[in-house]
Amino acid sequence: MCIELTNATQKKQRFIIMSHLPFSLTILTLTTAITFLQTASAAEGIRLERWRSYAGVSWEPSLKEVTAVPFVDSVNAPIAGLHFDNQGTAYVSTPRLASAALTATLSTLDTSVQTGPARLTAFPSAQANAVAGSASDSLRNVLGFYVDNRNGWLWALDMGFVAGEFEAPANSQKVLVLDLKSGRTVKRIELDQVADRSGSLLNDIVVDERRRVAYISDSGSRSAPKNSVGLIIVDFSSGNSRRVLDRHPALDVEPGVSVISHGAEVWPGKPLMIGVNGVALSPDADTLYWTATTGTRARSIPTAILRKSDSTTTQIAEAIVDLGAVGGNTDGIVTDAKGNLYITDVTRNGIVKYDPRTKAMALIASDDKVHWPDTPSFMPNGDLLFTSSALNDHLAGSVKPGTERFDLWRLSIGK
Repeated sequence: MCIELTNATQKKQRFIIMSHLPFSLTILTLTTAITFLQTASAAEGIRLERWRSYAGVSWEPSLKEVTAVPFVDSVNAPIAGLHFDNQGTAYVSTPRLASAALTATLSTLDTSVQTGPARLTAFPSAQANAVAGSASDSLRNVLGFYVDNRNGWLWALDMGFVAGEFEAPANSQKVLVLDLKSGRTVKRIELDQVADRSGSLLNDIVVDERRRVAYISDSGSRSAPKNSVGLIIVDFSSGNSRRVLDRHPALDVEPGVSVISHGAEVWPGKPLMIGVNGVALSPDADTLYWTATTGTRARSIPTAILRKSDSTTTQIAEAIVDLGAVGGNTDGIVTDAKGNLYITDVTRNGIVKYDPRTKAMALIASDDKVHWPDTPSFMPNGDLLFTSSALNDHLAGSVKPGTERFDLWRLSIGK
């Protein structure tokens, strides 16, 4: 997901990812009714199950015999990111976009708990997640992260800024590579030189585990309506990072497109302006995929040209492949072991599958009870899970404290 709030006051705690252009009815808006009618038939055959549903979050010790009390600012802690390690441990992000007071922005989730608030444990510790800690070393605001099972690491992408800050503090934009077992920092890679402290929004990260190369999406949403979008390539061995396709149209907001959720425009008059969002790699890590939320299409590019340090902008741009229309606005994406791409569709409340062999793009599962499907991730048994926390409503301030529900949805599609 995407996003940023303006300042610390309650009155202005709203998204600033918006355009001041007049609203115009778009093709996407006109076809919304049609896509909803198509949803039932398109999604037949794969059952979508609400696997877990949590009433807020709690960072209290996870004791089964003790009833957890929701965190006091739980309404501002929607679960966004979700990834699993090989042992089935779930890691989640609760970005500090609406509140800087959250106990942690990166945690483990006790998935054995099915009722009450989500039982979270700060990872690697509450101290390591402290906003008041060193800006260069503490986890301040994590949305995207990646569990690297091959190397036993977690790559945490820190946006740097928290709610109430117009600019990320110096050295706060970074990747922290953490050891999954000990939680120690294996490596810190600074991103200030490839990201704008006031305009960037470092959204998602995916890792080529064999080559130890990470690809990061910068939605540029804090500089909307002229989003400073881009892709960032990070090499673990050298610690070097490189920004490519800066402000390129293939990563940017698609002209004339509105973000639609549950049949209505999100924030009429102040539309979302979210560029490149989810990123994913093919199983051989030779192809990078991405989508833009304020857009309608999926794209890909061979990673070889991105890793080539002397490749030009023109050469990189010419290698981009348009995979076609997704069918709705999107958020997170992931690939399975066979190379199929799965995309969360926030317009049709479900999951779209793209088969790179047949080039087919289709909605495979949908449910009107899904509110803003966010990050998809595979469990060790091959089931696909994705988060759904009505993130857009929370960050707009339209969810009343005590009514928040953070859901995990499951599709059993096999490995």
